[in-house]
Amino acid sequence: MAAGPLDGVRVLEFSQIVAAPFLGCLLSDLGADVVKVEPPGGDQHRSWGAVVANEGKRFQSLNRGKRGIVLDLGDPRGRDLAQRLVPQFDIVTQNYRRGVARRLGVDYETLRELHPSLIYCEISGWGSKGPMADLGSTDPVAGAFSGLVVAGGAVDGDGLPGPVASTAISDHAAGFTATAGVLAALYHRERTGEGQLVETSLLRSALAIQETPVMREPVSDSVLVTPLLARLAEIRERGGDYSEVLAARSGQRGSGTPALLGFNQAYQTRDGIIWIGAVTPRTRHAVRELLAITDDRADEPDYDASTPESVAYGQQRRDQIKSAMRDRTSAEWIEALGAVGVPVSPVQAPEELADHPQVQAEGLMTELEHAVTGPQLVVGPAVSLSATPTAVQRAAPALGQHTTEVLLDAGIGEAELESLRAAGVIA
Repeated sequence: MAAGPLDGVRVLEFSQIVAAPFLGCLLSDLGADVVKVEPPGGDQHRSWGAVVANEGKRFQSLNRGKRGIVLDLGDPRGRDLAQRLVPQFDIVTQNYRRGVARRLGVDYETLRELHPSLIYCEISGWGSKGPMADLGSTDPVAGAFSGLVVAGGAVDGDGLPGPVASTAISDHAAGFTATAGVLAALYHRERTGEGQLVETSLLRSALAIQETPVMREPVSDSVLVTPLLARLAEIRERGGDYSEVLAARSGQRGSGTPALLGFNQAYQTRDGIIWIGAVTPRTRHAVRELLAITDDRADEPDYDASTPESVAYGQQRRDQIKSAMRDRTSAEWIEALGAVGVPVSPVQAPEELADHPQVQAEGLMTELEHAVTGPQLVVGPAVSLSATPTAVQRAAPALGQHTTEVLLDAGIGEAELESLRAAGVIA
């Protein structure tokens, strides 16, 4: 098989948890040699939900494709080793809390002195400027701050905000964003020889995937956003609860929602749940014809969706579709709706997807053999290229699995390695 498009590119990864490890996976899938640096105790994710010690499934999924080494950056000898490695790599990535990289001697300012053409990618919580730059962050915290939590609308048993989704949206978005930045920086260096700093954050990436509600546009905002902001301020000032916040935002969207009400949501069928996504006039018309709905004017040019009568009819239409959905199985509705061009899908748990015929047909899973836990099936590359194929290069490394290999390749002698190993600086 042809080498990946990043064959020959080397990445030194100082990473933890999700965002930078995911970036490393993506670069590895594109063919880069990614070396993950862990502290002596290992990445925190190694122990999360681990059935086998140090080999948690979450760690393995976010660190497949890489080689792994252990360096104690808290020891001056470990910092020295890291800095001696840097000139042999094209890219350094890290997602430490702001200030930690400088303290450990692997910040951009320090490393570019050692390697002027280095591409250095930093993923932070809040960015490098502003009053929040030095604060810690996590995916849920970034989701709460950025509006993702409110936009998701989930509510827990106490009526408070529920999680955005089953995955770390801000973290993964930051990983994808950072990948685009790194690739652009590589292209620039190929043309000019110049390295640079690539920065993104959980906040920046979370805003990027919410482009419309975050955007400001005076004409529509005067009708929709300005009244909403006043309503939210009033709710908070008097100590209103979260349900009022969600209701206010739902009402703000109401001028456009009644036309969609019933056409873009989940329904219980005879034997399961499906999601209908008729978000265009053409597909809504197809649903109406299929269900013999003849009195719906919601897509006519002169229709006023904001009147109480229109809102009430939208509820009635949704109830009508809800009742009809119970008459057939999910498979029957998927076939009927798909035949008239309406996007539709069964509602599934992620655990069901690895063996799905569509996933298998696309080759989206990859078989690997892990040195400790044995055979596994992992999600493969997120993109494919015809001339330079992407691929999962290897299973996630066991703790310190490639330390000796990588350091020997860097020209560090056996005697020095043995001394460092005895001192606990490497493993």
